[in-house]
This record gives sequence, C-alpha cells and structure tokens, in this order.
Amino acid sequence: MFKGYFTALITPFRDGAIDERAYRDLIEWQIAEGINGLVPCGTTGESPTLSHDEHHRAVAICIEQAKGRVPVIAGAGSNSTAEAISLTKHAKAAGATAALHVMPYYNKPTQAGMYEHFKAINDAVDIPILIYNIPPRSVVNMTVDTMARLSKLKNIKGVKDATADLTRPTQMRIAAGPGFCQMSGEDGTALAFFAQGGHGCISVSSNVAPRQCVEVYKAWESGNAQKALELFTRLMPLHDVMFVETNPMPVKYAASLMGKCAGDMRLPLVPPLPASKERIEKVMRELGLVR
Repeated sequence: MFKGYFTALITPFRDGAIDERAYRDLIEWQIAEGINGLVPCGTTGESPTLSHDEHHRAVAICIEQAKGRVPVIAGAGSNSTAEAISLTKHAKAAGATAALHVMPYYNKPTQAGMYEHFKAINDAVDIPILIYNIPPRSVVNMTVDTMARLSKLKNIKGVKDATADLTRPTQMRIAAGPGFCQMSGEDGTALAFFAQGGHGCISVSSNVAPRQCVEVYKAWESGNAQKALELFTRLMPLHDVMFVETNPMPVKYAASLMGKCAGDMRLPLVPPLPASKERIEKVMRELGLVR
C-alpha cells in the first residue's frame, strides 16, 4: 500500500503557537526533495502537547499543502479509544490517505484489549489504518499473533514497527502475508526491513535529509543492494544522532540549523544539551546538510 520514505514531520512552533508558514514551507521542501509521503502529528510532531484544535489544524495544513502529490498518513492515536476514533474521523474528513494509531499507552491493555481498541477504530471509520507498535514509549507490545488477527479486518492495512526487533518483518510476512504493509519506525533498521520484504520507513532523519533517505530506497528498489548499503552507511551517524536525546529534540534542533524552523519545543521537552548540539552540528556538517 505504501512504499519508500515517509517523513514523520516535526511541528514548527513560534511564540507558543504552530508556525504555519514554516510548516507549509517544510512540507513543500519535502515534496520537492522527492519524499514518498508525509506523517503529521506523530511523536515527532509533538502530538502529546497539541490541543485538539492544533492537532486538527496541523493535519489539515499538511493535506492542503501536499495537494495530493504524496500520501498523507495522519497521526490519530490515543490511549482513549473514543478520542482515537474522533481524531480518525477528522483525518478522514480532512482528506488523509490513512491514519496512524499508536498503541494505547499508559493504560497497559492486554492483547485482548489491544485487539478491541483497534477493532473499534476499524469499525467506526472507513479509512486505512496503520498500527504504530513502539514498546519503549507505549510500554505494551503487540504480538505477531494479535497483529495478524487484526490484519484480517477491513481497514487494518499495516504497521509502523519501532520495536527494533529484526525478527518481526519476516514473522509478520508469514503471519499476515506479503500484502500487509510493513514500515520501519526506526531509521537505523530501515535497510534491514527492506531486505526482509518491508515496504518503507516512517523516518525522523528525513525531516532534514529527505533526498538522501529516498536515494537509499531507490537504490534498493532498483536491485543495487551495494549502493543502498553504501548510502545507508553514510546516513547512519545521522540516524544515531537524531536520538542522542529524546526525539524530537535533536531533529528539531537540526532543522533549526538548516533554517527550516525555530528550535522551539513544548515542555516537558527542551532543546538538547550543549554537548548534544555539538554532536548534531558535527554530523550535519559532515553530511553537507549545513556549512
């Protein structure tokens, strides 16, 4: 269903509000650089601190600016099933291609609870849904069996896998079939995902290096595994440094170095420490992303 690199977009802020001009400019640049798709209002977009109105607006802006040139997978997840359904209804009404749903965090649902949560969303809104499995943030981890069971529902089309468990792509192919869309949610596992039949990556690094990320995927798709490996190896220091502190603190600082936005964060997130900033700047210079 989806292929290639999709950027998990940062949400630019200025003076406490969404910087709509910077956001639109970032989206336009992403598309011009060849990105395969966009994901607003995910973790990287600081969704936990967006009001409902801001969340709706950020999704709408992305869809408006994309103008159908690339797919838009709108972040719509919540640990409240009713809220997740509400956000998904808005995403569909705004024209999103699909909705991304994080695992219900903090509540610690059982596998049965996870199934019922996603089934309720599936039944309430007719839009393709990707499950976002990220145990380090949500605490819970959906099993292959539960995900395969959900894959039989009409609207459950794939997964953003941020488990960093590289046995999962093959296990899911066996359990759910090759048509179940598998996107890596960890930049550092993207090439390994491709090698096991994965379809793409929902990326943090592509906020600042969209063309370079897409080149990795193009090389792989063209059958040039050696070139893909070389390009991916060159980008690996960027993937590493984007997580030197909690995402999206490093990537938003990196984007500010490029003049794409201010580095403003919303509490409880703060700008990276000076030592982390130095590391980020060093990698950005080495890759030619800043001077």
